[in-house]
Amino acid sequence: MKSSAKKVELASVDDLFSTEEGRQDAKLEKIQEIPLSELHPFKNHPFKVKDDEAMMETADSIKQYGVLVPAIARPDPEGGYELVAGHRRHRASELAEKETMPVIVRDLDDDAATIIMVDSNLQRESLLPSERAFAYKMKLDAMKHQGERVDLTSSQVGTKLRADEILAQQAGSSRNQVQRYIRLTELIPELMDMVDEKKIALNPAYELSFLKKEEQVDLLDAMDSEQATPSLSQAQRLKKYSQEGHLTLDMMRVIMGEEKKSDLDRVTFTSDTLRKYFPKSYTPQRMQETIIKLLEAWQKKRQRDQER
Repeated sequence: MKSSAKKVELASVDDLFSTEEGRQDAKLEKIQEIPLSELHPFKNHPFKVKDDEAMMETADSIKQYGVLVPAIARPDPEGGYELVAGHRRHRASELAEKETMPVIVRDLDDDAATIIMVDSNLQRESLLPSERAFAYKMKLDAMKHQGERVDLTSSQVGTKLRADEILAQQAGSSRNQVQRYIRLTELIPELMDMVDEKKIALNPAYELSFLKKEEQVDLLDAMDSEQATPSLSQAQRLKKYSQEGHLTLDMMRVIMGEEKKSDLDRVTFTSDTLRKYFPKSYTPQRMQETIIKLLEAWQKKRQRDQER
């Protein structure tokens, strides 16, 4: 009786090794030269890419030496690649009239990509408050989402930590400071721009973030009509009245129209007021020095008169 066993074809040793070699090679990250036109910005990227002096210096360096540190990107389902890290290098490469740039392509989920994107930019020395605020918020949301699948633990003591505590440790900040920055994302864009431009300080901005969106819009009107920005104490009162349900545009105008202590302590003279007392050849610096000398002489005379 003939055996009905099927023939089993065995792969050759060469085939086995080449297959394994291919698998291992596929796991290695490779630097690829990818056309700039195929690289797209990360969705809701919070960091501003400006054509400022630093950007021009980077472009000059790339023109001379090329991009020394590869960008990181992930495949875009709609075609091309989504930049995860390297947005400034990408723009500088465009200014340097390059057609491609070196990129490491990784398969990353949204959370992992967000964390890498934020971490690669938080190391920059000069970050705008809005950039730091939205970066902290995006990373914290991603960490919390990851925490739903994996416990967030401290690598040192093995105890569970809140996601914002881990974020603060990684950012070299405090949990309270991280949360205060994240709170700034509740500001309307116009007020956030004023924080970036240092027209509104961080502490007043934090208090203003508790105002309703429509109240923030009205505050812009009040600030414009009174040509003033809120101090910390004014911002705290605006927040208090808002929470009590008593904040109106008229009340905002009254508060913004108050003289601040800094204004009461300041004495100013216009150039036209002073110019008539000095020769035309006097510069503002020389006028100031002369005024100081006259005031010192006046003070000494008063002291002598009081001693008599």
